[in-house]
Amino acid sequence: MAKAKKVKITLRKSTIGQKPAVVATVRSLGLKKISSSVIQEENDAVKGMIAVVSHLVTVEEAK
Repeated sequence: MAKAKKVKITLRKSTIGQKPAVVATVRSLGLKKISSSVIQEENDAVKGMIAVVSHLVTVEEAK
């Protein structure tokens, strides 16, 4: 079985003033402070969460 791709997600903008659902999505990705980063496996659930908060985060392929 092939290894799952991993992505690095970085919070670039504040969640202040965002809707509660957007704030909850950022938290569920594991992001807390601006410039904090996490490495997640790229699956459908994570892709959907990234799409919801794409205006707040940057995504790049993890090495």
